[in-house]
Amino acid sequence: MTVFMVETYVVKPEKQAEFTAWKKKFLPWREKHPDLFKEMKSNRLFAQVFGGNMGGYVEMSEFENLADCEKCFATLMQSEYMTTRGPEFLAFIVPATYSISIWSPVE
Repeated sequence: MTVFMVETYVVKPEKQAEFTAWKKKFLPWREKHPDLFKEMKSNRLFAQVFGGNMGGYVEMSEFENLADCEKCFATLMQSEYMTTRGPEFLAFIVPATYSISIWSPVE
């Protein structure tokens, strides 16, 4: 059964430009490290444009099943990602706004 890992967060207003630049560098970095994301079927990032929290983002990553999601997450946590890309990302967001959850489609 397909599952989605859904992350939500708000980027600090003064960090918006830096975050945009970071996102542009992240995709080429991710393409150079396919082994870290091999279980991920798809990934989409959505920005809040009206209503809600200004600077809000929702990121949805799709996996074949919960085991693949857990494997990908564990691989990321044990990789250089957590010492390089992870801290860079955390510097952009309002800490209390970050959440992560697992969703499954309703059929």
